[in-house]
Amino acid sequence: MVASSTNCRRTGAKTMGARLATWITSRLGAGLILLATVALSALVFLTSPAQPAAGPTDGLPEGKQSTRVTELMDRFAGGRTESAIIVFEQPDAALTETDRQTLDGVRQTVSGRDHIGDLPPIGYADDGRAALLVVPFEADLPDEVSNATVDGLRAALRDAALPDGVTAQVTGGAAFGRDISAAFAGADTTLLASTAIVVALLLLVTYRSPILWIVPLTVIGLGDQLVAKLLPWIGHLLGEPTDASVAGIVSVLVFGAGTDYALLLISRYREELRRTPDRRTALATAVHAAGPAVIGSAGTVILALLTLVFAVLTSNRTLGIAAAAGVGVALLFGLVVLPAALAMLPRGAFWPLVPAVGSAETNETGIWARIARLVGRRPVGVLAAAALVLVALGAGLLTTTIGLSQTEQFRTEVESVQAQQTLAAHFPAGSSQPLRVVVPATAAGQAADTARQTPGVSAVGRAEQSADGTLALLPVQLTDESGTAGADRAVTSLRERLSAVAGPQALVGGAAAADLDQRDANARDNAVVAPLVLAVVLIVLIALLRSVVGPLMLLATVVLSFAASLGAASLVFAALDIPALASSVPLLAFLFLVALGVDYNIFLVSRAREETVARGDTRAGMLRALSATGGVITSAGVLLAAVFTVLGVLPVIVLTQLGIIVGIGVLLDTLLVRTLVVPALAMLLGERFWWPSRPASQSAALNAPRREYAADLRPAGAERRETATAEH
Repeated sequence: MVASSTNCRRTGAKTMGARLATWITSRLGAGLILLATVALSALVFLTSPAQPAAGPTDGLPEGKQSTRVTELMDRFAGGRTESAIIVFEQPDAALTETDRQTLDGVRQTVSGRDHIGDLPPIGYADDGRAALLVVPFEADLPDEVSNATVDGLRAALRDAALPDGVTAQVTGGAAFGRDISAAFAGADTTLLASTAIVVALLLLVTYRSPILWIVPLTVIGLGDQLVAKLLPWIGHLLGEPTDASVAGIVSVLVFGAGTDYALLLISRYREELRRTPDRRTALATAVHAAGPAVIGSAGTVILALLTLVFAVLTSNRTLGIAAAAGVGVALLFGLVVLPAALAMLPRGAFWPLVPAVGSAETNETGIWARIARLVGRRPVGVLAAAALVLVALGAGLLTTTIGLSQTEQFRTEVESVQAQQTLAAHFPAGSSQPLRVVVPATAAGQAADTARQTPGVSAVGRAEQSADGTLALLPVQLTDESGTAGADRAVTSLRERLSAVAGPQALVGGAAAADLDQRDANARDNAVVAPLVLAVVLIVLIALLRSVVGPLMLLATVVLSFAASLGAASLVFAALDIPALASSVPLLAFLFLVALGVDYNIFLVSRAREETVARGDTRAGMLRALSATGGVITSAGVLLAAVFTVLGVLPVIVLTQLGIIVGIGVLLDTLLVRTLVVPALAMLLGERFWWPSRPASQSAALNAPRREYAADLRPAGAERRETATAEH
């Protein structure tokens, strides 16, 4: 009775999936899906709102001192102002009195520009070869107005009559913000074009057809643009804009994941076309067979990305939700819209390599069949060699350091960085962006004296009282640049000393403090989110494979692959003279590599389970799965690695590092872990790989032959067409 009930449930579930696959690929279903896709996409494009305005605390960690200082700035008259710093330098000699008079004239020219406040006197370096002018902007300027003001300031200095041999450059918080904006200017177009070209070339090579590659590229490209129009809605929902870096990462993820799903589906479709005369039946069978693996893969990535909601950095939370939505759209387009589009095309879309019924499958004779036989003959040797490679690459972790200074954030030369380096050669490096210290007004004097005595502090400015007179704001200049070890020590020491004299209301904010707080928040998010990602992935694998041992093995291989990827990438960065990893990169790289690395293992092991059930032997099932999926998974991995590497077209170190690490990791997962390590483990463990389930021992009653499913998937009239074809 129980067995009969189980059989009914399983058969009913499969019949339901078969019916859905048949409807998606039918003439009516495919037409309705394509019409609905076009209509809904047009609606989203027409109604997409503008991004919400950026708030002062966007991207900052909740509850940290730097965030609380930012929140308090509106209580001070000049609290919301930004500043630029003009650095004048005469590299060969000291500035003469005539030079100084000329620079005073330049100061007068600058003071008359729009959106600029009262200018202080020019400050001169002790060596007499450089001068510094702080240029305060009006309070609460929108980003675009602040950027335009920096551009105008730089243009005015280029036209100014400077003394012979004297250079003038602009740095400071406003200038760094402008240069970051410029780095992302046109990023959406650049990334889209670069990604589309890479995907098109790889699809063309993969399919070797002048026609077929256009279909997945068009479908996934439309999905990517739909996600881009959904991001402002997500920004409004979260109350924080999805900036250019988030949009870039999400776009690459949508293209990469969507194309992977397309490759898997079309590969299975090609297999079925060799077995089935009716193309719609073959396509429905492919959708039905590939669907569980694709859904399981996408579900794993989505759930892993959603673990970022537990991060304290709002930028991480925003990225997690936006990227999860993007993968959801990629899944929908890859498993529903793409089959509908393929259903409208004849078998000849594969021209010139049109799969004919009964034609030989390369799975049995190609390179992947030979690799499968090698793994089957020598699993111990293969596993040992692969593990040795991964451990050797992981040794690069010994050279890995985390934390970049502000001037190390760009991959190309920008003026704010050049000016900051010039400033640091003649003034305290922290002069361009002083700390903002908020203390009770009654403790302002004592706090100023304490700050002056703190190691790493070069100067303390005049205190400004809040509008209600209860708080005081002290500008504190550091000796070292933001993001350096010296600045971190000074901020930490200053916080401890001020807390002792002014109590818990003493808060240290500003660029150097915010940088330290963000790195601390990233460290906390690493400790919290990374275990959650592993737990989510493990649970999904156990549910999908109905096994415990296999999922544990898969998770271990992915973690080892991540360590090897990070180590190998660290060696690459050292060769490129990139001194360290950005603090946000390890978590994002771990998240993407674990989720995407498990993707390929899901594709392989799901097929291995299917083949194990059909053949009654784990060894034969895994080797057949490796030979059958080797080509498509390798193509998908190479494509995804190339797509992530496209992030390097943007001149921002964070995205370059993320692209390189994920690119290396995906290649390792594809070419080494999934190809050698996982099959070798399955060879050695045998049936225990699936414990506690036993797919090789399942009865035929629980797993109907392929021809019975094909009959369920066959659309009306297909049997008559097949009979007529056979008679003809």
